[in-house]
Amino acid sequence: MNPVPTTDGTTQPGPAVDRRTELSAFLRSRRARLRPADVGLPEHGRRRVPGLRREELAQLAGVSVAYYIRLEQGRGAGVSDAVLDAIGTALRLTPTERDHLRHLARPAARRLRPAARPQRVGPACRQVLDALELVPAFVVGRGLDIIGWNRLGCALFGDFPAMPRERRNLARQVFLDPATRALYVNWEGKAEVVVGLLRRELGRAPDDPALAGLVAELSGVSGEFRRLWARHDVQGKGSGVKQLNHPVVGPLTVTYETLSVAADPEQLLVTHHATPGSRSEDALRALAAGLA
Repeated sequence: MNPVPTTDGTTQPGPAVDRRTELSAFLRSRRARLRPADVGLPEHGRRRVPGLRREELAQLAGVSVAYYIRLEQGRGAGVSDAVLDAIGTALRLTPTERDHLRHLARPAARRLRPAARPQRVGPACRQVLDALELVPAFVVGRGLDIIGWNRLGCALFGDFPAMPRERRNLARQVFLDPATRALYVNWEGKAEVVVGLLRRELGRAPDDPALAGLVAELSGVSGEFRRLWARHDVQGKGSGVKQLNHPVVGPLTVTYETLSVAADPEQLLVTHHATPGSRSEDALRALAAGLA
């Protein structure tokens, strides 16, 4: 899957991803990370490859070896929820990984969206963003596009209004923007999260050419992206802590929370706040004062 450069430096949409290939690679990657001892099985002899054997996984899930092999080869049409749950338990999948497995194995019927209609932040969400004067915030849409922000969000994470629209994307920011790399103290950890989010997006929309094009673009220019993408890890956007080193106010620590936007479930509002009375809160106040 190769990206096709355009004259303005963007990447054309790529071909749809083969869902069966994704399913096969995901199951193999989850099986490879488990040892027999992890699931209470004895180790017999040397193993040519790491992880559980297919027959061991089938035994744990209570399905025939032939059936599991067909599923891992992407030929498991009609697989039941009960079987997927049993395989998820045997592989010790997280809730996000179980959801990803279901999307790959039993994709829902999808309606094609017009490519020329980008997502927009609604008026209610816009009012919330503007009201969060001391809370840096932005809105993430399909394909990890950054589609809305407030003033402090721009001051902390980047001048989104000045960027070309195609650059307003979490994955492109993390892997292609030197300023974003310098901002995150633990850049590797941030990159792992972003790749996991992108993999989850792809599992939900393998037929989205823009998403496939983004993956192809990043694979073509970043060895770090290719290395993380090959792991087939998936993550959901939740909450956590970010340690930042801002070029204006210096080091600070913020806690982020992700909220679903009621008007559009495919939009997520990501807010950031500092512990009251902390140096990080003082840094945010100083950053906000500079915007006055």
